[in-house]
Order: sequence, then structure tokens, then C-alpha cells
Amino acid sequence: MAILEILEFPDPRLRTVARPVTAFTPELKQLVKDMIDTMYDANGIGLAATQVNVHLRLLVLDVSESRDQIRVYINPEILESSGSQNCEEGCLSVPGVYADVKRAEKIRVRAFDADGNAFEESLEGMHAICLQHEMDHLQGKLFVDYLSPLKRQMVRKKLEKQKKADKRPVAVL
Repeated sequence: MAILEILEFPDPRLRTVARPVTAFTPELKQLVKDMIDTMYDANGIGLAATQVNVHLRLLVLDVSESRDQIRVYINPEILESSGSQNCEEGCLSVPGVYADVKRAEKIRVRAFDADGNAFEESLEGMHAICLQHEMDHLQGKLFVDYLSPLKRQMVRKKLEKQKKADKRPVAVL
């Protein structure tokens, strides 16, 4: 089990557009396992490779309450979308910040699994929201990009303040 470092906003590496996966190798399968371990360790429901500084079109999700229904999407693409819904979103790369984001209510996606098998599926609800959120990461986009510039600046300042507080020296008695 390897826990990978999750990049945090405003790290510029989060803006990198991921490139397609071209080979389904043992190293790719190990990356998938490490991403799953990292997502669960951080109590997340989704994680894109971009968030762990690997710029490949790969993401993992588990939106189940039982935390045992992992889904892997490699080179995902949305084929159809319909409806719209607002949902309060958070992000492992923007810790402690939540905001309403408008997303498609239903989507149809095509992707590959870790073995290179193609599949298509229709998603709705939290699964659809989470997939769209993680796919944004693969395009170098974060959910804070849906916020007004003023709110985005407030988020940046809040996170910078948190980081400074986390780095304070601790007095030893």
C-alpha cells in the first residue's frame, strides 16, 4: 500500500491537462491501486491522477456508503449528458472548502478499465457528479473555477492561512 501526495490548490501542477493512457502495463495497475489506497486514506470518494501529480487520463471513484464499490475510469469521455443539478462539492485538493456547482444530472460515459477493456455506462446522481468533477481535474480544472473570482480569491487566502498555521513550530514542554 502506497499513499501518494495529493496536490493542493493553488499548486500550478493541478492545471496540467492529462494525456491519454496508451499502454495498460503492470505499472499502470500499480498506480491504480496506489490511487485507490490514497483516496480511501484521505476519506475521499474520487481521485484523479492529476491530483497526485501523474498527468494521465485516469481516475478512481467509490461513491458507495459501504466503501467497497471502486470504479476505475481510464481515458473517460462523456458521450451524452442531460438535465442539470446543483450539488455541494468538496475536493481533496481544496481541503475544507465546499461550494455549490451545477453539473449534468445524467451522463453516458465511455472508458477503459485497468485491464484495457472498454466499457460504456449511464450514470446519475452522486456517481455522475463525482465523475464530472474528477474529469475536470484531467482538463486542469478545479471546482473552484466555477466560483466567482472574489470567492476563488477568498478560498486561496483561506488555504494559504491554513498552510501557515500548519507550519507553526510546536513548543515542547
